[in-house]
Amino acid sequence: MGKTISCSVLLGLVSCFCLQFGTALDTITPSKSIKDPEFIISQNGIFRLGFFSLANSSNRYLGILYHQISVQTVVWVANRNRPLKDSSGILNISDDGNLVVLNGKTEILWSSNVTNTAPNATTAQLSDLGNLVLSNGDDAGSSLWESFQHPCNVFLQTMKIGVDIKTGRKVELKSWKSIDDPSDGNFSLGFEHFNIPELVIRKDNQLYFRTGPWNGNIFIGIVYMYTVNFDGFDVVADNPQQPYYITYEYSNDFRLIYYELDSQGKFIERRWDADKGNWINRYPSHESDCDVYGICGAFGICDSSKRPICSCLKGFKPRNAEEWSRGNWSSGCFRNTPLQCQRDNNNGSGAGQGDDEFLEMQMMKVPTFPYRSLIVNGDCKDECMKNCSCVAYAYDDGIGCMLWSGDLVDVKKLSSLGVDLYIRLPSSELDKGKSRKVIVITTAIAGIVVITISALFLWCRMAKHKGRNKKQKEVKHQICSENIGENSIGVKLQQLPIFNFEELATATNNFNHAEKLGQGGFGPVYKMMGRK
Repeated sequence: MGKTISCSVLLGLVSCFCLQFGTALDTITPSKSIKDPEFIISQNGIFRLGFFSLANSSNRYLGILYHQISVQTVVWVANRNRPLKDSSGILNISDDGNLVVLNGKTEILWSSNVTNTAPNATTAQLSDLGNLVLSNGDDAGSSLWESFQHPCNVFLQTMKIGVDIKTGRKVELKSWKSIDDPSDGNFSLGFEHFNIPELVIRKDNQLYFRTGPWNGNIFIGIVYMYTVNFDGFDVVADNPQQPYYITYEYSNDFRLIYYELDSQGKFIERRWDADKGNWINRYPSHESDCDVYGICGAFGICDSSKRPICSCLKGFKPRNAEEWSRGNWSSGCFRNTPLQCQRDNNNGSGAGQGDDEFLEMQMMKVPTFPYRSLIVNGDCKDECMKNCSCVAYAYDDGIGCMLWSGDLVDVKKLSSLGVDLYIRLPSSELDKGKSRKVIVITTAIAGIVVITISALFLWCRMAKHKGRNKKQKEVKHQICSENIGENSIGVKLQQLPIFNFEELATATNNFNHAEKLGQGGFGPVYKMMGRK
């Protein structure tokens, strides 16, 4: 409680002092400068302007920092490329009306470098948005210079990143060299109009990352923008002859949010988490190697779910197979077969539509440098087909038809959503795919038929063999039965009495005809007399 009262008394005394001399706490005038370690604070205490050092460094810098949070967070640096070597730094308004940073030898290490017609009336004020504005009494107090027009690595709310076509002035972010060195790094972020506006990151002035075209609500090459609410963002790019830019603004409840281009070339959202007492990084521009611009070269496609991540589009093959085998895909791919319309042109048969067709590829980040056509969706295919130089097309409700000629670069398979991309191929390339399908299906059917016939043949053979075995068993059973019968007869015959001839002659009265009973197959049958 005592500390709170002391701070309130101190702020009150400072305020009275400032009011007495007609100077606000957030303003620098020709008569009021800042000496290290002094600082000024924006009206509601959100930002401060003063001198600071970074971890692992004794260099001193003048910059703008968040004021009310415990973690030192720098959003702008004046003398980023010419640090102070001690605590002798001074920020003041020079005789010519410029903001300047001086060292102890009064050497100018940094200057706003503007032409000022009323230097004595010049003031520099720090706003609650984090913008340091230099202005004077002329021209209704219009600004001569703003830190928002000369940003470092941080994109703050209401800042405009873009290009003024008339003046040629470009507002872009420039990364730090490292987390402890705010001097110019290798990466920059800007808003490029191209044919359709996109945010791009460059590394050493070469394209390194792109968001995909802006469709009025989102950048269609960023997956999370399809599902996350980015209502605060606004893009002005209706007239290519007028300044075009991207900006954003949230409510005061979301003031502690900003975007940063870090020293590794990633563009990330940073949101303050009061419970954790730290910044939380979200929505990085780079989530895999597929986000690196053109990693698979011309007519290559990148899919982070596959290994290797790069492959050629259907109908194309690696331009340098040896490099591809080593994981260097930058040489890209080329067509297996020229387009039919190109062959027709070479043969002098006219442009025509030939026998070219389109291959549909779903959930794609579209290639760079599309040409925008205002025709409706159903006519995109016809529009592309009638122009032999058109090699692909796509459609988005907010953009309309997008057409491509020349090389297709930076094609990426998205994990979800995205745009359907249609690649122009000679029909023979698509027929190859159909032929392969037919071959596979025919082979499968033939295999099934062969297996079925073989199974049927085997079943018949087994059934026949089984029937033969059954018949053999029946024959054996019959033979056994007959043998048993014969044995039984043999037993009975052995039990009959045996007569010699004399006994038979006597019993039949010497075979008298009167004693004859009949005739059988084995001879006559006589009645035996005198025996029972």
